[in-house]
This record gives sequence, C-alpha cells and structure tokens, in this order.
Amino acid sequence: MDSRRGFIGKFATGLAGTLAAPAAVLGAKQRIRLGIIGPGDRGTQLAREALACPDTELAAFADVYTRRLEEAQRLAPHAKTYSDYRALLDDPSIDAVLVATPQHLHCEHFCAALDAGKHVYQEKTMAFTVDHAKRMRAAYRKAGRRTVQIGHQHCSTGQVNDAAKIMATGYVGKITSLHAHMYRNTPHGKPQWTRPVFTDMTPQNILWDSFLGDAPKLPFDANRYINWRFFWDYSGGNFHENMCHQLAFWYKVLGLGIPSAVTATGGIYLWKDGREVPDTMDVSMQHPEELLFTWNSGFGNNQYGVTEDVLGADGSISRGQQIRYSPQKVNRPDGTEMLGQTATPKNAHMQNFLDSIRSGARPNCPFDLGFSVSIACRMAVSSYREGRTVRWDRDKEEIV
Repeated sequence: MDSRRGFIGKFATGLAGTLAAPAAVLGAKQRIRLGIIGPGDRGTQLAREALACPDTELAAFADVYTRRLEEAQRLAPHAKTYSDYRALLDDPSIDAVLVATPQHLHCEHFCAALDAGKHVYQEKTMAFTVDHAKRMRAAYRKAGRRTVQIGHQHCSTGQVNDAAKIMATGYVGKITSLHAHMYRNTPHGKPQWTRPVFTDMTPQNILWDSFLGDAPKLPFDANRYINWRFFWDYSGGNFHENMCHQLAFWYKVLGLGIPSAVTATGGIYLWKDGREVPDTMDVSMQHPEELLFTWNSGFGNNQYGVTEDVLGADGSISRGQQIRYSPQKVNRPDGTEMLGQTATPKNAHMQNFLDSIRSGARPNCPFDLGFSVSIACRMAVSSYREGRTVRWDRDKEEIV
C-alpha cells in the first residue's frame, strides 16, 4: 500500500460504484442447473435461496446421510440424489455446485467441483487449514474462468455500500482499531449448536468414512457426525462460524489482508457437554495496515449482540442493524452523524453468484477474500489451541 488512507478511500469509492449497479445491467439470462453437496440445514437454506432466484433449477443433491437426501427431494422432487458427490459432479448438465458440508470437507468438495468444470458457491469458512487454502487456490487458478462465491453473505448487503460511501468521505480519518462482538444466549438446558441424535443415524444410513474425509479415523459416532461443530477434527469453532463473517465484511470494505499476528484466549466456561471448541473467547489480530482488530464472543449472554465499531481519529463507523457514522468532535467539531440507508435485496448473495456466472463479473465475495479470512480464522484456532501468539510468515505462507 502506498498510503493506507489513500488506498482505502479509492477502494471504498470504487466499491460503492460497483455495488450500486443493478442486476439488470448484467448479460443475457440463462437457466442455471444447480447441484447441492451437503443439503443439511444450511445447504437446504441455500437451496431455497437459489430456487427463489429467477432461471434456476435444483438438479441434484449429494449427501452421506440418507435422511438428508429424502428431505432434500421434497424440496425438488425431480432432482437426482447421490450418496457419492462424485456422481453428481459427473453430470455435465449441472452448471454450478453449492457446497455446504462440514468445514473439514470444504477443500475436497471445492477442488473436485472446480476440477469437474463447475462454478462453485462455497459455504464459509472457505478453508479449514492453511494447507487446504493453498490446495483450493491451486484448483481455483487451474479452473480458469469459473465463478467462485464464498458464503460470507454480508458482503452483498447494502451495508457494504453504506460503509464504503462513509469511508470515501474521508471523515473517519486514520483507523487504528476495530472492535467486534458476537454474543448469543440460549435457554437453560439447550446448549448452543446442539442437534439431536436420531435413531436412524447408523452406519447403514451414514457413510462414515466419507464424512471423516482426511480427518483422523475413528469408530462410528453419531454424536460426532451430527454435532461436528463441537470437535476440532471437523470444526474451527466460532472462529470459523461467526468471526469469519465480521472479518469478511470489513476486510472487503477496508481492503485488509491477512493479520501479521493473532492472539486468542478463552475456554469452555458454560456448556460442559463434551464439546472441544470454546464457548467464550477473545481474539486480538494485528494487521500490517497498522490496525488492531479485536473480536470477542460468548454463548452465555447476548447483551452485546453482534456489532462492530471502526475507530478512526476523525470519526467512528458503528455497524449493527444499521451503519452509523459518528464524528470525533476533537478533530471534527462541526461534523454530524450519518446513517446508512441502502436496502439489501432478498437473496442478494445467491443472486450475485448467479449473476456473476452469467456475466463473468467478479462476485461480491471472491476467492481471494475468502482465502484471507480463512487464514485469519485458522490463526485464531492455532493460537487458542497452542496457548500462544502466532504469526503469519508471508514469504513461506505458514503460521509460525
């Protein structure tokens, strides 16, 4: 970067202009046939969003659990179903694939889909490990003109436009820190993320080896299958589940890259239910753009909710249900507050993916943004699990 402020100003101005362009300016419409790998709760939600977009068809579903396939077919009765995702990818009539499998399987399914010539909507967090991120990058580069949208849906909200416009005014000044919160609460006896184990979750109905992928080989365990978010073998915990979204939004708006150092602390303070990932955590990320990004989260109180505050010498941008600019009177005594007003169209992120396939335009959450967010999240996981500050070696592209 020549100058951080100059870079961000130009980035935000260009971003605001880009997002303002309506879908109508895109190229000629064509029907897009979609395949879903992993039609669980999130995959089914994505499928519904895709169906709500014009000129789309759900052509096939692939899942390791028979119940998932039965439920998915109710959504699209004429769609084909497969227990092996590779059979879905062998269908040349399928144009694009939505990947919504557990995080440790993202790399396998993403790379295979691109190798099969499909466009890919990849659920967050894009990559589970640094090695996976590099393998996915190689597949993406090899694929050439294939559209990849990463599932950080906030990157398609009107709030991106609002934040970018505020940044373009120069009224924020030099940003030195960004504070983010992500807090939830649930009733007693209903732990966050817990899913019931059904009686049909058996080795006969679940392809256990396919679920494990390249994770450590273990005997069949229905609880590990359905509650995979609890276990480090398959999940990055809330670092990968929700911190990623807040990172992606501001990485996009501010043009931030991979942190230079990350320190994560916390523990399992509330839900003593066998989970390995923390329910309370704090992350401090030092960025080379001379900015400290802190994020804290917990599952035992929702007082703070989900918010972010960008702190500049001349003003602040606060994001919650709405974007708000507040001047720092010490430097902008005559400054006034500004509120974001840009609406978000329904199913905006999915529609942007489909529009990008048709037009060849860059999607709102492209591969490189997903790559940077993935590395930041993995750094947080590594720091938490190793009990130390970790750093990013930019030359070797390794966490050290």
